[in-house]
Amino acid sequence: MIDWLRREIIEPEITLGDRTLAIVLRRHPRARRLTLRLAPDASEVRITMPAWARSAEAIAFAHARRDWLGAQLTRIPQRRSTGPGDSLHFRGETITIDWREGVARTPMLKGSCLMLGGPCHALERRVSRWLERQALDLIVEDTAHYCAQAGLEPVTACLSRAQRRWGSCSDKRRIRINWRLVQAPDPVRRSVVAHEVAHLVHFDHSREFHALLGSIFEGDLAWADRWLKDHGRSLYAQFG
Repeated sequence: MIDWLRREIIEPEITLGDRTLAIVLRRHPRARRLTLRLAPDASEVRITMPAWARSAEAIAFAHARRDWLGAQLTRIPQRRSTGPGDSLHFRGETITIDWREGVARTPMLKGSCLMLGGPCHALERRVSRWLERQALDLIVEDTAHYCAQAGLEPVTACLSRAQRRWGSCSDKRRIRINWRLVQAPDPVRRSVVAHEVAHLVHFDHSREFHALLGSIFEGDLAWADRWLKDHGRSLYAQFG
């Protein structure tokens, strides 16, 4: 079956129902087998593959699991609107958008309501910017905390709008954290920040890395990982 698919499949894409998704291949030096998943926003199919694996085999692997991918696609939350009276998630809680004509444009959180005024047609963008500002403040604070826990000098923390990663650390001077994590419970966001801070010391997933991460993060890493696995896609349901 795989041999036949390898000959027939040329383009790195797959059709699931009425959607055609790109198949993105990523070689990883420590990978021992092919692993398959959908992007959190269902924009593409991702395959992590060992260095020795052939691209044609990886693409065939995705096509052979078309039914599983289709089932996963149906579980992706549908895009939700953001307008007066709609709800959104902030730090794991549900808040309601309270738009009122004549109120200040800048959103202000009061209890479980996010109050704002200004042109209604631009409301979604203003709410999105407010969330990003909140995310940056929290992530800067989280980063300073975990750098101190790890005995490091503070580094720059930036927001990411990545569709593929919750966090990244490309050098020892800066980390990037997906702004959408501001919608998740605080321990989930903080676990990602702690993960990237640990990468400032160990740029791998060695035993030493996990030992450091476990020593600086105060929460339940397994719970935070499960939450992202089970609910991470829901963070893409609003704001494009």
